Amino acid sequence: MAELRLNAFDMNCVSHQASGLWRHPRDRSADYRKLGYWTSLARLLEKGLFDGLFLADVLGVYDVYGSNPDAALRNAAQVPVNDPAMLISAMASVTSDLCFGLTSTLSYEPPYPFARRMSTLDHLTEGRIGWNIVTGYLDSAARGTGRQKQASHDIRYDVADEYLHLVYRLWEESWSDAAVLRDRERGVFTDPDHVRRIRHEGEYFKLNAIHLSEPSLQRTPVLYQAGSSARGCDFAARHAECVFVAGPSATVVAESVANIRARSRAAGRLPEQPLIFSLLTIITGPDDEAAQAKWRDYRRYVSLEGALTLLSGWTGIDFSRYSPDDPVRHIRNDAIHSAVDALTVQDPGRVWTVGELAEHAAIGGMGNTIIGGPERIADLLEEWVVQTGVDGFNLAYAVAPETFTDVVELIVPVLQRRGIYKLEYRPGTLRDKLFARGDRLGADHPGGRVSLAASGL
Repeated sequence: MAELRLNAFDMNCVSHQASGLWRHPRDRSADYRKLGYWTSLARLLEKGLFDGLFLADVLGVYDVYGSNPDAALRNAAQVPVNDPAMLISAMASVTSDLCFGLTSTLSYEPPYPFARRMSTLDHLTEGRIGWNIVTGYLDSAARGTGRQKQASHDIRYDVADEYLHLVYRLWEESWSDAAVLRDRERGVFTDPDHVRRIRHEGEYFKLNAIHLSEPSLQRTPVLYQAGSSARGCDFAARHAECVFVAGPSATVVAESVANIRARSRAAGRLPEQPLIFSLLTIITGPDDEAAQAKWRDYRRYVSLEGALTLLSGWTGIDFSRYSPDDPVRHIRNDAIHSAVDALTVQDPGRVWTVGELAEHAAIGGMGNTIIGGPERIADLLEEWVVQTGVDGFNLAYAVAPETFTDVVELIVPVLQRRGIYKLEYRPGTLRDKLFARGDRLGADHPGGRVSLAASGL
C-alpha cells in the first residue's frame, strides 16, 4: 500500500462540518478570530507530519433552508466566516514544512488581483501554497456582489476555464526566469525586456497588464479542485493536481474516483495525477470502548437543523419543506450537482430519508465518520483506500482541536508502525513534496504548456 496522505480540513469560522458541536465544553472553534488559535493548530499538524491544512471557504450565507439565513445564524452554519487567506502567512511563519490549500471562489474576483494574492502567498510560504478552485454555489454570494443570481452550473465552469487560462498566463508567461536581476552596480532590479504584457479579450474577461509579482518558487500554486459532477470532472481532468471528493459511502467515493481517473487519463495527464483525497472524520480514543463513549458524548451536542441548513445550501433543496421521513429525491439545480448525485443516483441501493441524512451529516457533513481505537481506525483507513482508490484523506473535526490532537497522538504512530505514513517530511515546495518532480507544472498540464511556450521570452 502506498503512503497515506493526510490534510486537516478546516474553515475560518465556528461550525464547519460538525453542526452544533461548537457547544461542546472542550471545543475551541469559537477562538477562530484569534491568530494564536491558528498558529497553535499549524504547529500541531506539523508535529503530526500532515501534508497540509486545507482551508475551506464560502462566499455568501446558507439561506436556502427556510428561504432565509435565520437557521444558519442560529447554528453558526459556516457563518460568521472570515477570510482564510489572512491566516496563512502567520501559520507559515511558525512552521517549515506544513503546506496550505486555500479555497477561493473565482466567480466574484477578477484574475488580475487574485493572481497577485496567490503569488504573494507562494513567496511568503516559500512555495507551500495550493489553490482549491471553486466556482461558488450560493445565490446569496451573487446577490452580495451585485447580481441577481449565480450563473448556471456549467456556465460557471466555462468561466473557470477562461479564468485559469488567464492566471496561467500571468503566473507563467508575464515574467521570464531571467527578468529579475537585482543588479546593484547598474541600478537595474528588473530587465524590462524580460517582462511581457498579457493581452486578452475573451468571452468573460478582458485584460491588458503585466503581472505585478516577480516569479515565485512554484509560479502556479498547486491546483486543487472539488467538483465531481460531469462538468466538474472534465475541468479537474484538465487542471487539477489534487482532487477532493466527498461521499457518504465507499460506493459513492469509488465511482467518483474511477470517473476522475478515467477522464484524467483521456486528457493525457501523468499517471500519478491527480492525487485524490476523500473527506473523512475520525472519532478515536485509547481503545474502541473509549472511542464509542466519545462518539456518544459528541452526539449529545449535534444540531440537526444546522446539518440540514448546510445540506440545503450544498444541494439547493430546501429541506425545511420536508418531514424527517420523506425520501431525498434526485433534483437537478444550479447548486452542487455531485452533492445531489451522491445521495441518489451514485448509490441506487441506498434511499435516504431527510431525517437519516440530517443524522449522518451532523458530524462530518457529506463525508463518512469512522469510530474506534487506533488499530481499528488504521484498519478502516486501509480498507477505505482499497475500496475507493483514494490517495489520502481530508480530515474534518468533530471537536476542535481535539479531533486533530487525537489523530496526531493516537493514529499517526500506528500508521507509521505499519509503514504507510511518512516518518519525516520531504524537503521542498508543496508540488515537490507531493510529486517529487520539481517546483513547476509539467508539460502534461495546460499551465505547464503556457510556461514552455513563454520560455523564449
